This record gives sequence, C-alpha cells and structure tokens, in this order.
Amino acid sequence: MTIRLASWVFYWGIRVICSTVRFDSQGLEHFDDIRASGKLPVYAFWHDRIIGSAYYFRDRGIVVLTSQSYDSEYTSRCIQRLGFGVVRGSSTRGGVQALVGMIRLMREGFEMAFTVDGPKGPRYEAKPGPVLLAKKSGNPMAPFIVEFKDSWKLKSWDKLQIPKPFTKGMVMATEPIPVASDLDDDQLEDKRIELQKALDNLVEQAEKWRQAQD
Repeated sequence: MTIRLASWVFYWGIRVICSTVRFDSQGLEHFDDIRASGKLPVYAFWHDRIIGSAYYFRDRGIVVLTSQSYDSEYTSRCIQRLGFGVVRGSSTRGGVQALVGMIRLMREGFEMAFTVDGPKGPRYEAKPGPVLLAKKSGNPMAPFIVEFKDSWKLKSWDKLQIPKPFTKGMVMATEPIPVASDLDDDQLEDKRIELQKALDNLVEQAEKWRQAQD
C-alpha cells in the first residue's frame, strides 16, 4: 500500500509540475533520422534528469531498464503510469536476463531507454548497458538531455532535478552513435567512452543554455 500510494503521489506530482513547463528542443530530428533508416533509438540519459525525461517522452511506449531493488519499485510504477514499459535488471542483479528481454522487445518494435549512470551511480559515469544493447540489437545509441532554467536539486547521489513550476525546459539530442555487431571488448569500451563524451558535451551545452536564460 505504501508503494502504491507513493507511486501515485510521484505520478501526479510530475504531471502537475511538468505540465507548467514551457519546453523547447534542439536536435530531436536525430531520432527521426534513426527511425527513417529502419532502426530504433536506444535512448541514453543521466539519472538526475529522469523526471523531465519521463514527462517529455511519456505515452510513447518506450521501455526503460529499472533496478530490481525494493526502492526502485516506486519509480517503476510511476513511469509505467506515464506510459512506459519496464524491464527489470541492473548491472549487479538480473543484467543478462534484462539485456535478453530488451533485445527481444526491440525486435518487436519497442524503443529502449537507459539512465546510463543508474541505478546508484557513480553520478555522470556511463555504464556499458546501452553499448551492449546497441551491439546485440543493431540499433544506435541516442544520447539526449533535459535541462530546466530553474529547478530544485535533491541531496541524493544523483542530485535529482525537480523543475520549478512555470520554468523553461530544453530537450537536446546529439547525433546517434552506431555500434557494430563485430566489435571486440576494447572497441566496445571505446564506444562507451564515446557515449560518455556525448553526454558530457550535452551537459555543457545545457548549462550554457540555462545561463543564457538569466
């Protein structure tokens, strides 16, 4: 009952607050280019942006990897109410089964998403999950970021961002990162680093945008 109540509170909190945000976007044509090529995006974003990302990309049937931990159950139920699918697993528990499940769902036409430094960090350190899925599924990674002009930041490991009502929001995406199916471990690490740099660059661009709003 506690989990159910909390998930509803989180859901309505996100819906109410984020509905007041005035969103703009840059680079989302990269997602359309992926689909036009017959592929599907493997979305990659930082865990601290999960509220803005979940609201902006709601009701699109995107499937998200979530942890099997008890604490993550609140988040899982909340994002399901926002129209996302869920595959349970992490780098420490159920990772292989989760990857197999995500590959199967992508073959059925579902887009996938990762909070690449989740579920518990380190903050802003990309993990290899999206790279492995891109390799096995043949679909490219699609890095993006959601930034707010004004937000609260929690004292959690990820410094979770909660937008202030009626603020401005910006969604930024960069060029997709393809991952060939025949890459070895060293080459896969190079791709993880490429994803890391792409997301780091988006953070810098988003910060410049935020500062320009003052």
